[in-house]
Amino acid sequence: MADYGTVISALEMPSTRKFRFVINPGTVVRRGQFVQLNVPEGKLVGRVSDVFKTNRYFMQPESVTEYEKGGRPLSDTFPVGEWEYLVAEARALGVCTADGIHDSTFPPSPGMKVLEPEKQVLVDFIGIDENGVHIGELPHHDLSVKLNITKMLQKHLAILAVSGAGKSYLAGVLFEELLSRKPEEGPAIVIADPHGEYSSFADDPQFAGRVRLFPSDDVKIGLPHLSGGQLARFSSDLTSVQIRELDKVIRGLREKDKHYNLTDLESAIEENENIKTQTKDALLSAILNLGETRLFGAEDYPHPMDLARQGGLSILDLSNEISIRKKRIIVSYLADKLFQLRRKGAVPPYVLVLEEAQQFVPEKESKEENIAKPIIITMAREGRKFNASLCLISQRPKHLSTTVLSQCNTNIILRVTNPYDLKHIEESSEGITSDVAGKISTLRVGTALVVGESVNYPIFVKIRKRRSKESKKGQALEDACREFAQKAAKKKQDAKAFM
Repeated sequence: MADYGTVISALEMPSTRKFRFVINPGTVVRRGQFVQLNVPEGKLVGRVSDVFKTNRYFMQPESVTEYEKGGRPLSDTFPVGEWEYLVAEARALGVCTADGIHDSTFPPSPGMKVLEPEKQVLVDFIGIDENGVHIGELPHHDLSVKLNITKMLQKHLAILAVSGAGKSYLAGVLFEELLSRKPEEGPAIVIADPHGEYSSFADDPQFAGRVRLFPSDDVKIGLPHLSGGQLARFSSDLTSVQIRELDKVIRGLREKDKHYNLTDLESAIEENENIKTQTKDALLSAILNLGETRLFGAEDYPHPMDLARQGGLSILDLSNEISIRKKRIIVSYLADKLFQLRRKGAVPPYVLVLEEAQQFVPEKESKEENIAKPIIITMAREGRKFNASLCLISQRPKHLSTTVLSQCNTNIILRVTNPYDLKHIEESSEGITSDVAGKISTLRVGTALVVGESVNYPIFVKIRKRRSKESKKGQALEDACREFAQKAAKKKQDAKAFM
């Protein structure tokens, strides 16, 4: 273990919360680096919060000014270089003992040696799982960050960052890790993908047979599987009386035909003489409204049981769909079906990934915005009991439901700059201290803060490189322009050759 330096006395420290140490000459110690002290209680782990330079010759500004009035620097008269020191301030995080990790309850003594942490001490202190998913490396230390799947996913995961900070890239790393396991050792993964960010997985040979892509144009909701109440959730406002009448019509249709469609339902409503004109008009308007989505058919496609395949990845590619309402209907229906099937044990444990999660579970609760929110809230509150997990990915946490976000016991946060988003994250995420929160807005692309159930203490991670094909959706502007120009030139050449 490298010897970093020695604990020194300073104003109000060492204390149980922080200490300072002078860094040995020639030793490199960086802000954010972990350190270790062998205290009587065990092995105290700290993290460097800042590094200072000090020199006693430059401590009195009036003396420096007077000496240098003659135009000669202090170094010409005094051995200033021999009195320059590096001092680090560190936060005491906890003490590793034979029976676990405990709070620091007694300050280290001045004169104690500050050491490079033992690898096993860091592994135990952070809570790294050697069999977990490898998301990246711990900065300043030769240590891979591997997170326990159960701790990370069972109580839900949130990935939060501004656009371009690497949310989808990190999610791709996570999916690689889950797909690299034996099918029987991994959950099913279902992604609601509004921008087609993950469609490249379907074309990657290394995941052949494990990934299925379902374009939104092909998605159908089996009308005969829906009650009047469920239909009402997807349509315009209907009163309880109107919903009751709709249920009666649906029950009558089911007795005659198990494969009816919206046209059949519309005809049954028109022909029913027992429904009042006002109610009939409202129901027909709702059916017409649903018909415009072109989502409803006689059978489900894809069938929810085909979506959740153990060890597999199913992508609902919603990138061709402009209507947010239609996206919400698809997510609402399939999320509800999957959860009900999981409660019965009919599908394997699964992770439902919501990219642009604020579209599906917004903080606001208008009728239009509330289509998918109820089932997602139910999953957030009860899913862990049934191993039905959520992964929320969002670039606008402020617009994401606080109720759902607070149920995500692991947060992986990349760079976030909006002050309202930062405040929202702090209020809804346990374990984010003020000193850690202050660094979120300055994180570099590809560096993330992991906080919550997956780790014993918040850590920063440099996300590893992806091994899978990346989507062209995030293609650089210059590359996209060149690619378009090349395609245009080729079309022109082909046209000339044809003539």
